[in-house]
Amino acid sequence: MALLEICCYGIDDAVIAQQQGADRIEFCAAPKEGGLTPSAGALKSIRQRVTIPVHPIVRPRGGDFCYRADEFAAMLEDIQLLRELGFPGLVTGILNEDGQVDMPRMREIMSVAQGMSVTFHRAFDMCVNPQQACDVLAELGVARILTSGQQASAEKGLSLIRELNAHSCAPIIMAGAGVRPQNLEIFLEAGVKEVHSSAGRWFASPMRYRNSGLSMSSDARADEYARYGVDGAAVAKMKQIIALHRP
Repeated sequence: MALLEICCYGIDDAVIAQQQGADRIEFCAAPKEGGLTPSAGALKSIRQRVTIPVHPIVRPRGGDFCYRADEFAAMLEDIQLLRELGFPGLVTGILNEDGQVDMPRMREIMSVAQGMSVTFHRAFDMCVNPQQACDVLAELGVARILTSGQQASAEKGLSLIRELNAHSCAPIIMAGAGVRPQNLEIFLEAGVKEVHSSAGRWFASPMRYRNSGLSMSSDARADEYARYGVDGAAVAKMKQIIALHRP
């Protein structure tokens, strides 16, 4: 039976996902950035409240995946903290200037994360040669690759996901980006062993007073009175589809 990972941007969301049948949580901050490293306080709190495996993301900023020396040093410190807090795994990824997996830095990460399950995230979708990247990540001992098949959504990238999934020596290929109850069956039919979904939607802020003439965001168009959260019904539906699927 396929494993269902839910991406959560808050501790209450992770609790909801767990209650509705999620098998694992990817824990992040900053949904509008695509997921950044959560704070130490949030990491300690989720360890106390969630019992299914939680894999926090280690990503110091948004944008590309080619990091400065100070950013990489912070990533190693964050991974050390995750080990000390007892997390079973983490999610990260680093590329070099030429769009290849940054092997020297990934070797350092694997050394610091020793004993933890490492997922190489969608930095994979920005690499120049996915087949080669898959091979070197297998060499590193990466447990899984989160990918949309190098397309805007995993549904559009299904052909590459199938190809990588058929590669016997590869890490687990986990399909993610736009995975929802409506299209989950196509990934199960393709033999994908793990699927990743935010199962989320935007919720209105509870604030009654709103200063509409002022923004705290660098993007003046951003809606600062909307919050992204897990839709528990969507998680439950996906878990039901997985349970009923017959290969």
